[in-house]
Amino acid sequence: MAAEQSKQATGEIPSSGGSNEHSLESNTVIVVLGASGDLAKKKTFPALFGLYNNGFLPKGIRVVGYARTKMDEEDYHKRVQQYIKAPIPAMKEKLQEFLKICTYVSGQYDEDESFQTLEKALGEIEAQYEDKNAPKNRVFYMALPPSVFTTVAAHLRRNNYSEGGINRIIVEKPFGSDLDSSRKMQEELKAEWKEDEIFRIDHYLGKEMVKNLLVLRFANVMLDASFNKSLISNVQITFKEPFGTEGRGGYFDEFGIIRDVMQNHLLQVLSILTMERPVSFSSEDIRDEKVKVLRYIPPISKDEVLLGQYVGAETKDGKKPGYLEDDTVPKDSICPTFAAAVMHINSPRWEGVPFILKAGKALNEQKTEIRIQYKDVTQGIFAEITRNELVIRVQPGEAVYLKMNSKAPGLSMRTVPTEMDLTYKRRFSDLKIPEAYE
Repeated sequence: MAAEQSKQATGEIPSSGGSNEHSLESNTVIVVLGASGDLAKKKTFPALFGLYNNGFLPKGIRVVGYARTKMDEEDYHKRVQQYIKAPIPAMKEKLQEFLKICTYVSGQYDEDESFQTLEKALGEIEAQYEDKNAPKNRVFYMALPPSVFTTVAAHLRRNNYSEGGINRIIVEKPFGSDLDSSRKMQEELKAEWKEDEIFRIDHYLGKEMVKNLLVLRFANVMLDASFNKSLISNVQITFKEPFGTEGRGGYFDEFGIIRDVMQNHLLQVLSILTMERPVSFSSEDIRDEKVKVLRYIPPISKDEVLLGQYVGAETKDGKKPGYLEDDTVPKDSICPTFAAAVMHINSPRWEGVPFILKAGKALNEQKTEIRIQYKDVTQGIFAEITRNELVIRVQPGEAVYLKMNSKAPGLSMRTVPTEMDLTYKRRFSDLKIPEAYE
């Protein structure tokens, strides 16, 4: 499925190509569908505010929320700012400015009449543009369950398409539950929208350390030269969450940890980490190199897969319920909440190196990291020494550190493990790291 994604967004509003030769410099409306949901409240609106606050949104931008929930403008603004952090007075003023450009429309996802109501609201906004003849641009971001993607896309195309302007429709994983359903969804989307108007995104590609992988690898000769089967023993990519489904088991049980995290987020990280150097930073060139890596990966052996499901336990914070104790989860569910799998890349560079992908919920900590373990010194005076390891921490607390061996101070030749450490919070303390959705 990852190989079939034709575009990857990393936080920018897409502005090249598309319906015509104009760019999204002005006269643009962003419509957030599913505006009352968790994704919109916790991620989409804070990201939009971050872009607005830093001047990255088009001039005169307007944001329209659309959802089934009935609420007035005041309630909508409360939801929008619920998860937005504005710690300083200047930012609080900017937040009030942002709220003024945010409006709300209530409607269904399967009725033309509702989308015609949305069209009326968009028309009223666009009637205020200074240049009445300028193209009217619309970006539709679907913070919605994938089950309604194609239905909503069809209604938007029929009722809300801006003729002569730039149109963008943005959908995020999961794109179906398997290859067949993913292809079916792609066909239905492309039946209504042009390919260069559809943006399929994985927000993990917007994380700072994931974006940094290309630079770390190809801008540092010593690292790139060591990324091969002769020097590397294994690579571990780990995703851990300390919380369970917590009332959202209905959604999770439909997909499980493999479809929710491994086949998209972790597979994207794996492909960027192991691909050959692209010709350029263009999305097409990067995609081509990632696809080459994916084609080298054979089917995973069942003997190299471990699945699990978390159970209830007593902790210092009290009793933590198990997965099957969640009222939104079927009592006979065998859905995995933990998975570990060994993957192999049968390319000249990586043949024989195991890549271990691990992901789970309700674990002991919040962490996403990449561990690249180098081969041991097998003989000579340092045969028993600790192996070298390059660790790239994606979250929380972005960092890169190289575990090395050094002589301990003093008269003896005793060796000690040490770390060359680049912790972003210390090194870049004066810079704000954008959220992945930005």
